[in-house]
Amino acid sequence: MKQDEGNETMREIAQSVREGAMAYLRQQYKVVGIVFAVLCLIFIFMAFVLDAQNKVVPFAFLTGGFFSGLCGFLGMKTATNASARTTSAAMQGLNAALKVSFRAGAVMGLIVVGFALLDITGILPGFLEVNPLPQITVIMLSFGMGASTQALFARVGGGIYTKAADVGADLVGKVEAGIPEDDPRNPAVIADNVGDNVGDVAGMGADLYESYAGSILATAALGVAAIAARDLKYLSAPMIIAGIGVILSILGIYMVRTKEGATMKQLMGSLNFGINGSAVGIAVVSLPLLMYLGLPNVWQIWGAIITGLVAGLIIGKSTEVFTSHDYSPTRAIAKQAQTGPATVIIEGIAVGMESTAIPVITIAVAVAISYYLPGGASEPLMGLYGVGIAAVGMLATLGITLATDAYGPIADNAGGNAEMAKLDKSVRERTDQLDALGNTTAATGKGFAIGSAALTALALLAAYLEEIRYGLIHLAHKDTLIIPGEVLIGLFMGAAMAFYFCALTMKAVGRSAGAMVEEVRRQFREKPGIMRGEEKPDYARCVEISTVGAQREMILPSLIALVVPVAVGLIFDVAGVLGLLAGGLTTGFVLAIMMANAGGAWDNAKKFIEEGKHKDEYGEKGSEQHKATIVGDTVGDPFKDTSGPSLNILIKLMSMVSSCSLVS
Repeated sequence: MKQDEGNETMREIAQSVREGAMAYLRQQYKVVGIVFAVLCLIFIFMAFVLDAQNKVVPFAFLTGGFFSGLCGFLGMKTATNASARTTSAAMQGLNAALKVSFRAGAVMGLIVVGFALLDITGILPGFLEVNPLPQITVIMLSFGMGASTQALFARVGGGIYTKAADVGADLVGKVEAGIPEDDPRNPAVIADNVGDNVGDVAGMGADLYESYAGSILATAALGVAAIAARDLKYLSAPMIIAGIGVILSILGIYMVRTKEGATMKQLMGSLNFGINGSAVGIAVVSLPLLMYLGLPNVWQIWGAIITGLVAGLIIGKSTEVFTSHDYSPTRAIAKQAQTGPATVIIEGIAVGMESTAIPVITIAVAVAISYYLPGGASEPLMGLYGVGIAAVGMLATLGITLATDAYGPIADNAGGNAEMAKLDKSVRERTDQLDALGNTTAATGKGFAIGSAALTALALLAAYLEEIRYGLIHLAHKDTLIIPGEVLIGLFMGAAMAFYFCALTMKAVGRSAGAMVEEVRRQFREKPGIMRGEEKPDYARCVEISTVGAQREMILPSLIALVVPVAVGLIFDVAGVLGLLAGGLTTGFVLAIMMANAGGAWDNAKKFIEEGKHKDEYGEKGSEQHKATIVGDTVGDPFKDTSGPSLNILIKLMSMVSSCSLVS
């Protein structure tokens, strides 16, 4: 905040974005508040009237949702205050702009991990005093369900908002009118900049808050299952690892710096230096602390943590390779632009599909190692605990990993501010460098979020099984192994649910974007002075269209995630729910990777041509090749920023809802 916001025009633009972002959040929290009120009343009825839930469950559910929403609010407030300051810093140099934008993103990362640990560690001691140990699992997962519910609305609503504005701005402004990106003549330009914040800052923050809290809660819940024999050591271990991660993430944040005139690869190397430094620090420091706890199998648990850390780094690097224009997959998409948008789309889908192999294999290997290393072959509970602690290990660096993601929209908004304020070309070039890096870090962050979601969902599934085993619902009369029909039905329903959820979110973006396109066309048609720079566009109307559309369209997809697991449980019992969770997890994980990486690759293929460094081979800004990649980028927008990321939360929320509804 010490950095100056620049001239009056820059401050006005930043203020417009801030007002639009806060207006959106106010509307979203009204809708979410109604949903939370209804769900909380149901929990209160179950706890105090039916006596089917622990009395603390409604409170835990509300606190989880409250802190998730608070993280999104504070993160977005920081991001919208940082964009003009980043533009101002870019006038001084690239390193100054990187520091301002990255440290603003770091606020988001540290807010998420700080509030998650504060809430979990604050409420847990009280529960240990007054509640039977098996019920702690339900209370913990109720907290997680609150965070997941808020995160889903934030991700789906934010994703619909940002992509409706982005698609509308691109299709009419860049393709039809032929004006540059972030041109102040485009009526949707402010809505587009607002969307970057509500989708990639508030949405991603709530998403990863929920993953972070979910992994700790699920692992602690599995520790509760072993508590009679092993006291509280296994329950406290994930919280200690997470606490170490916060401190080392802060150190990693201060390691990020670059030199003037740095290339894309050098900029990426600067961020990776901070992330890798934090990961190595966690690996080194966690071992003596686990030894201090006195865990009997300390080396095996430490090995599971290292497995999670390494898996996170591999998935991040894999995402970078498939989405950065420094590598061949994205350049292959740019090459296909010579023959038009159809081949760009075909190549992008192929790249997305191809990119699933490494993350899937990595997660499979990580699960195998973290399960068998602590002794899962002879003691399955210990193996499941190993999977959970691997998820905690992967997310231990979240403070800095989320900073690299939240930094992206700040840099993007900074570029928009520079364009609208008509600053010197050198300023826009610096912000474009940071923006291109932000596209890759955003894609890497999404890959990391998806991978961590898969491990977290596995840990949650294990916690679900442990609840059953502990007698919350007795399976003495039903053996899921001898009634495969219900499990298979659930598997197919889970797989179909992932695709249907994506269909709903994609259609929602299409409808909202259609309304935005019509509004931008109307303004260009009825106010010809806009194109000549003589008349100011009605930015507020476009912001309103995106806000209203997002609120309306986010309700159905979000409610499906809450209702379907309960309905399947009522009809097909526990076996059907197990199948639903397994089918939703596997299909949702692969589909999320494919969509996120395809969208990221389309986006950076467009950026690669816009740079114009290889214009003889690939074309340049304004060429037919460039227009073809704009179409690909437009198709990829809802892939990478709406449907793909929302699947992360879907696969986790299904497990949370299933676990919390068991006791009813």
